[in-house]
Amino acid sequence: MAEHEHLKNNQEDAKKHAATLGGVIARRGQFLQTMRQITFEAGHFTTAELAEAAAVPRSTAQDWINRLLREGCIFTKEEKHGRNPARYASRSAMPSTTCRRIFTTVDGDEVEIFHECLSSGCAGFCEFHHRKAGGAALSVARDGMLLRERSRIGISAPAPELTNAAVGLAEVRREEDTIIQTIRSVYGGPAYSLSSMMGQAKGVCGVSISSADGQVTGEVRTRALVHVTVGIDDTDRKGCGGATFALSQALMKYLTESGEAIGIRHQVAVLSQNIEEKTAGNSCSFLELAVEPEAVAGLEAKISRFVEEESVSENWGVAIARGLNVPEELLVLAARIRCERVTTEEVLATAKGCCVVTFGGRGVIGAVAAVALRTQPQEVLLDLSYPLEGS
Repeated sequence: MAEHEHLKNNQEDAKKHAATLGGVIARRGQFLQTMRQITFEAGHFTTAELAEAAAVPRSTAQDWINRLLREGCIFTKEEKHGRNPARYASRSAMPSTTCRRIFTTVDGDEVEIFHECLSSGCAGFCEFHHRKAGGAALSVARDGMLLRERSRIGISAPAPELTNAAVGLAEVRREEDTIIQTIRSVYGGPAYSLSSMMGQAKGVCGVSISSADGQVTGEVRTRALVHVTVGIDDTDRKGCGGATFALSQALMKYLTESGEAIGIRHQVAVLSQNIEEKTAGNSCSFLELAVEPEAVAGLEAKISRFVEEESVSENWGVAIARGLNVPEELLVLAARIRCERVTTEEVLATAKGCCVVTFGGRGVIGAVAAVALRTQPQEVLLDLSYPLEGS
């Protein structure tokens, strides 16, 4: 009888152990998936970020981090330093999507489409084939892992030529506050991206797919956002240690991490070197942002307040413009600012006439020039020997 009871107890213990082991394996898979997801989205994660994402105490998150570090599934990307926590990253995983974000900005009937990719190779592939296909794409460009495509709502263009191209833009239309881009692709990788990946990208409101005649057609829906350009000139004082590019990068981080804007890019532009009071480079910076229409007005006040509080100079300047195009008068003014002294009064008058909002002091000269230079290529922005394109 005692032997029977002993055997029964051993069987029950084995069942409990198996159940516990199964639970641990399931939890391990859940934590590893969360870690992989955060790594794909942000490049790394902290204990606090994992705890928040997994809805567990920090002690539990740290226990799983320690366990998976020992197993080699994750690694320490940055050691803890002072108040800065340690940062970790997942070693590898099959991505559910290489399309990180898809969004659109609208100015009247003009549209700019942005596809942000996790891979420069994939972004380069799409750039090549979208340009080759033609269709509704008026221009196609790439900035790192960001594909930029200009089109027009209701454009009358032939369907993309997919004989020698794998994917292309067929049509762009608008329904209230939503932009629908119709993309056609051949079967294979491009069709897989359209059917299985684009719908998971941030900013996408929905994707509908159909197949016919050897092609896959997808309608990708995104919000109609406002294109906002922010020009900044910190007018650094000699010896103060300030830098306009650093201030503008901090502003980009502030606006995008709060979720109030999608950051498109940050760029530096050189201005006239013949200004006596200039500091080392006499450069300005601009940011390109995509913003919800109802958030633009409040964003302008936040930008002004941030620059005023963070600037090392009392002469800081900010200029904010909406839309996809640069007015001719603004471009002409920027060409002058690149080679000669222009008065603040003249800059303010031109900015007002072009609906550019300004804040601050003497720095508005460089800030307005920065806004006007948004459409210029890299070599023009940094080399004053190049004339402005379109002027």
